[in-house]
Parts: sequence; C-alpha cells; structure tokens
Amino acid sequence: MINRISKHEKWYWWIIIGIELVLFYSSSMTYKQQTSVPFLEKHLGSNNKPFYSLLNQISFDYGGKIQSIKNDGYYHFVEFFIRKGAHFGIYFLLGLFLSLALYNYFKSYKFLSVFVPWMMATGLAAFDEFHQGLTGGRTPSVSDVILDSAGALLASAILLLIIYILNSKRKKDLK
Repeated sequence: MINRISKHEKWYWWIIIGIELVLFYSSSMTYKQQTSVPFLEKHLGSNNKPFYSLLNQISFDYGGKIQSIKNDGYYHFVEFFIRKGAHFGIYFLLGLFLSLALYNYFKSYKFLSVFVPWMMATGLAAFDEFHQGLTGGRTPSVSDVILDSAGALLASAILLLIIYILNSKRKKDLK
C-alpha cells in the first residue's frame, strides 16, 4: 500500500495545486458572480420546491446568523447547503490529497500523518477566507474555516483508517 502511495506522490501534489487554484479563483469572485440562486429559481421554478416541508422545519445558527427558509427564503437556504457542502467537500479532497502526498514522510508517526495535513488544510482555509475578505461583497468567516478544517480532518482520519485496515489485512494474509 505504501509503495502505491509513494508511486503517485507527484500527482497528489499536482492535484493539491489544482484544488488551490480553484479555491483562489473561487474566493476572488463576488457573491453576485458566484450565486446559484438564479439557476435554482430558473430550473426549479416557483412551484417546484423539493423537500420544502422538511427544510421549512430546519433552523440553526451558523456564524452568528440564523439560517432558515423563514429568514432567507427557499432558494437562498438551499444555496446555503450547496455552498457549505462545497466548502466541506473541497477541503475533504484537499485533506485527502495532502495526506496522500505527505504519507511517506510521516508513515512512522501516525499522529503526524493526520495532524500535519489537517493543519496545512486549516491554514490554507484561513488564508482563503482572508483572501475572500479582500473581495468585494464577501466576508470572511471563522465558521467556514472550522467547516473546512473538519472536512480535511475527516479525510485524513478516514485515509489513515483505510490504510490501517488494508495493512492489517495484508499482514493477516501473509501469515
């Protein structure tokens, strides 16, 4: 397993660079350039609001603001989940590829093989939010950094668990 990871290390770094370029470009866009609300309104129409009754029951605080259909409207509420899912997902991928790229360096130190990629992704998330704050119409959010960090941590931990299971299985098969 370790040989397979090491063999593709260069590609993991290229993927990381690609993810960072996408993040930099995305955080350079204003909210108006990035919003998916017009797309949702166009393709769902005013009469088709999937899961409206379920979503209408949900209300929670995120970053000091109550998120709900009542406060934001259906399309903005749905967009909120899409945007936060994208935050979590892209940093999940970043955490995964950072863990893969750095695995060979920390293979003897299991804690560091999760901690270092997680902290790198968290630092990149903080920088990305700072960069977003320099963009008109956008505000940086500590809550987004925490969400991004959670995605990266989950990916690093899952990868370590998968590697542990595969290595245990391999050792068991060799006996």
